[in-house]
Amino acid sequence: MKKIEHLGIAVKNLKDSNALFEKLLGEGPYKLEEVASEGVRTSFFKTGPNKIELLESLNEEGPIAKFLSKKGEGIHHIAFEVEDIIAEMERLKKEGFQVLGDAPKKGADNKWVVFVHPKSTNGVLIELCQEIKQ
Repeated sequence: MKKIEHLGIAVKNLKDSNALFEKLLGEGPYKLEEVASEGVRTSFFKTGPNKIELLESLNEEGPIAKFLSKKGEGIHHIAFEVEDIIAEMERLKKEGFQVLGDAPKKGADNKWVVFVHPKSTNGVLIELCQEIKQ
């Protein structure tokens, strides 16, 4: 794993949360995006070399809506940048981690993504991200 790629924060209302984080960080999001396959609308903020992703559910059955109903707003996941997402998935499986899915999906911010179940990572949802090369 190369670095922490971003922190994902689940929010109830993306518009209101964007305004809050704009005040907090001193500038607005650099990207707004909808990821239908994950049922989310996202915005990304930069602070120095770091990124924060705000996630709002597109529907009441999505993973973010379920997270919000159980835990409320807050940190949803930590994403790590990887060089080879397939190799990293295999390595983690061999180490006993529960990787969710058999193949990466196209995620937000031009990334391939896959998640590692929080039951195998001390309660923290981990996302692996690899830049989609075009």
